[in-house]
Amino acid sequence: MSYRAAYTYAWDLAERGLDTVVAELRGLGLNTATLAGAYHAGKFLRPRGMGGKVYFPEDGTVYFRTDAAAFGRIKPEPWSGLAEHDFFAELSARSDIAVNAWMVLLHNTRVGLAYPDTTVENAFGDRFIYSLCPSNPDARAYAVALCREVTARYGVTGLSIETPGFLPYVHGYHHEFGLMRQNRWFDNSLGLCFCPHCLKGASAAGIDAAGLRGRVKADIESFLAAPFDIPDDMAEAFWLADTRTDGELAAFLAWRTTVLTSLVAEIRPTVRKDAAVAIIPSVARPTAGAWYEGSDLKALHGAAGIIEACFYEPGADRVAVDAWDIKRRIGGAAGLRGILRPGFPDLRSKGEVIAAVGALAAAGIRDIAFYNYGHLRQASLDWFGEAMATLGD
Repeated sequence: MSYRAAYTYAWDLAERGLDTVVAELRGLGLNTATLAGAYHAGKFLRPRGMGGKVYFPEDGTVYFRTDAAAFGRIKPEPWSGLAEHDFFAELSARSDIAVNAWMVLLHNTRVGLAYPDTTVENAFGDRFIYSLCPSNPDARAYAVALCREVTARYGVTGLSIETPGFLPYVHGYHHEFGLMRQNRWFDNSLGLCFCPHCLKGASAAGIDAAGLRGRVKADIESFLAAPFDIPDDMAEAFWLADTRTDGELAAFLAWRTTVLTSLVAEIRPTVRKDAAVAIIPSVARPTAGAWYEGSDLKALHGAAGIIEACFYEPGADRVAVDAWDIKRRIGGAAGLRGILRPGFPDLRSKGEVIAAVGALAAAGIRDIAFYNYGHLRQASLDWFGEAMATLGD
């Protein structure tokens, strides 16, 4: 079956009613609701909200029923609305639409606060509580159990797995603040994880991770003590030079990809065999920047079977270029899906949305989803429906 989906949240389904939402999605030419199964905190503007217009999700909860005994040290926290609605069960029971589980795995502040030892640790020993480290055994076990449980308990057609790797330093957290101009070299250096598990794993691979940590720390200290900011073009050059001339850094970054690929390879056989596994590889734009998070696109494609790329670009021409690049990295369009945002800051007109869907189709990508049902104006939904009609069956 083709995958033509809308990313959705349980609170939107609860507010509007499942029959209403399914009818609307079907009217847009879609056959799948990609429903958040594990999610993080947020502050969301909802243009079509039937009550309030601003929504704050419960941080780090899961939106399906679980058995605590199936988990290790880290236990899932259920969404409070499960007492009234189990939307995974309700959607799975329907014959007019499929349900796909959208699993945000390692971006979880609730878990990070409760288990700080499982989070990313920078060169200074600071813990990034919003980012669980994929090298940490407890974080890995939690991620695997989430994916296994949702496919074992419900008739989902598959998973779309987001944030399975190392989140960058600049990702988004409540009231982020800093009285200095940041840059790519600084952000990437400060975002590297040197937790005990990363140090141990990298050292076992023959990398002087402790020495690298010391150099990264000294470099950042030097910059923070300097009286100047680094211009963007110079910061790009500095970061590129470091990744090429510092052999330990290059080896460390390459080793990080093996951590993420091995996690996905661990997840795949635990998931129900007939359930698809798709990896959303990056929060970076363009998708090629995924490597910093540990995402080797070709290796992840091989381990999971599907790459579901976020083509979050402000025009169809850029969507086409990103699709070309991903295809050359993974070896073609087979097992490649696309996600589009038919609204600000990306595709801001009906013509652009139709052109972007056409660009993906021309690249051989016909499994397409949009983000996000609850975030968009009605006009944006209508644009996407018209664009999907151009695909035919």
